[in-house]
Amino acid sequence: MLNAPAAPTYQSVNASVAPINAADNDARGAALQFLGNLAAEISSGTVDLPCFPDIVIRIRNALTDPKSTPEKNVTIVGAEPRLSARLLQTANSAAFNPSGRPLTDLRTAITRLGHQLVQSAAMAFAVQHMKEEESLRSIAKPMTELWRESISVASICQVVARRTKVSPDEAFLTGLLHGIGRLYIMVRAVGKFNSAASSDAFFELIAGWDASIGKTVLENWGFAEEMSNAIGDQRDIERKRKHDADLSDILIVGIALAEAMHLPPPRVVDVESIASFATIGLSAQDCATIMTHAEYQLGSLQDALGC
Repeated sequence: MLNAPAAPTYQSVNASVAPINAADNDARGAALQFLGNLAAEISSGTVDLPCFPDIVIRIRNALTDPKSTPEKNVTIVGAEPRLSARLLQTANSAAFNPSGRPLTDLRTAITRLGHQLVQSAAMAFAVQHMKEEESLRSIAKPMTELWRESISVASICQVVARRTKVSPDEAFLTGLLHGIGRLYIMVRAVGKFNSAASSDAFFELIAGWDASIGKTVLENWGFAEEMSNAIGDQRDIERKRKHDADLSDILIVGIALAEAMHLPPPRVVDVESIASFATIGLSAQDCATIMTHAEYQLGSLQDALGC
């Protein structure tokens, strides 16, 4: 969804909740209170994502540390055999190894993928790990659906980025992480709202919060400002820039085209209603070409990063 509802609203630093209609039931009020508390907690610098493997953050820190060495990166990744297997599988997949030349050592796999795609593979490992946790079984299905959506958005972002000055690999990782706020809210809601945490009504309720919460989570994890801002801007369909298209524009377009891919043909994209299409310079025909390209590589991406 691109349009945030009028209520509730949330800013990443100062949380604000729109007035609750008197007709709203107790469950909705409790959910709003939960979201407000969660937003305030994250804004204070506390990020608590149960069952999320900390090795993902350690890998990210190592990859972005200029003093880190390839040997250190291999040591960190190699400490988790399942993650090592995931990286090798990803590096050997059709999506990231068009030559078809197989590799078996971790260092070459990390070099082949590059830092952004190594982090993408690590996130795939993290989501799989979380799905297998007994305590999160009640939201396994929506987590799977969110991850599939994220792969679609990432695929489109990568294709769109090639028409700009933005790194396609950085755009791919941003697309993959665009739902981190939704994931965070779902996981933290388990045990508090039971089945409501995986219901459509709950997802509608959190739609005005997940982008800002996702932005703040990435800021706390030390992700680049451009990526964190893009996550926060993902529903700003009126966003206009005077200069070159940036990561935020790519993500906004990526989400819109991923949603359009679910439509029956002929799929018509209203490029006039979202400013980022004009910023990037995409016509309706360009969008059709991008969606076709993304669909073509989606199968191999699902094999590489699906869970």
